Amino acid sequence: MEVSGSLIAELEDAIQGGSRDKRVETLRRVTDLFLCDADRLNEQQIGVFDDVLGCLINKIEEKALAELSRRLGPVKNAPIEVIQRLARDDNVAVAEPVLSQSPRLSSKDLVEIATTKSQAHLLAISGRQHLDVSVTDVLLNRGDQQVVHRVVANAGAQFSEVGFATLVRRSEQDEHLAEKVGLRLDVPLRLLRQLLLRASEAVRSRLLAVAGPEIRDHIQRVLATVAEDIDSEASINREEDDAQAKRLVLAMRDNNELNETALLEFARAKKFAELTAALALLCTAPFELMVNLLQSDHREAVLIPCKAAALEWPTVRAILNGRAAGFVMSDHDLEQARFDYAKLAPSSAQRVLRFWQVRHTATSSSATRA
Repeated sequence: MEVSGSLIAELEDAIQGGSRDKRVETLRRVTDLFLCDADRLNEQQIGVFDDVLGCLINKIEEKALAELSRRLGPVKNAPIEVIQRLARDDNVAVAEPVLSQSPRLSSKDLVEIATTKSQAHLLAISGRQHLDVSVTDVLLNRGDQQVVHRVVANAGAQFSEVGFATLVRRSEQDEHLAEKVGLRLDVPLRLLRQLLLRASEAVRSRLLAVAGPEIRDHIQRVLATVAEDIDSEASINREEDDAQAKRLVLAMRDNNELNETALLEFARAKKFAELTAALALLCTAPFELMVNLLQSDHREAVLIPCKAAALEWPTVRAILNGRAAGFVMSDHDLEQARFDYAKLAPSSAQRVLRFWQVRHTATSSSATRA
């Protein structure tokens, strides 16, 4: 490496007291000289440029610093001290080119900067070609929505188990983030199942639509287990709700509180488990049979146990409308049901209900033997 005598003199003049324009011009010339020979320079020679550029940038405007950052950012052996100073500049226009590209910045450097600088600095870091878990942990903890979205879409970013857990948690309130997390092949299976379990059907559909063949098959396999989990969880919840409703209704009977008024209140409050348990007890019918009857599309299935329990029409009407949240019969159907209910004899209702009980018992026994 040779440095002409005129450049040495120019450097001395610029450093000691040259004008702003003179310093900028000298900075460009030194940078040109470095970039021209960068591939042939050893670390000792690069250190010389580091010293010179370091002196020049002490009194330089931000526009020139941003230009220097853009030129040195992609260079794998750029003067390391200059890179360190540019990366920590509060002006993101200066810091961004080296934060997003420079191989001279270690993970330790990036963690320090991500811990102390602005969201714009974090955004620049999140786009780097490679990010290890120590850096992404900080980005996820400190980063705003834009930072998190960018880093999770970065194929070169690695995440810790804690980092992925953070992403899954944040995805609960952010469908677009859920899609990006779901498309990563490195999401731990346990957390992917958790993500898909909580995701909306729209998110699941979009994931399958945009995913490549490999990850689509992976997502479909996980969705199959998620469906099983949902069914199992729903079944457990129903069993717990039913058992609690049965205990409540039995206690009401023992306290002489189980009557038509209580049944009417259950129906109006859309408390299906309690309504079912109460009507089953008043009709002396199995709870499971009453579940089937109240969920039937045929109104006769509801009218018969109500008549067997000698309920008044206002209560029956409330039960017809209280079988499911948001379910309401039309006026025409209610009027036809009222007419059918008035014609139905209590003895006929009791006889049909006994017949249904026998069939239900027989069916249950056959299923148990099978």
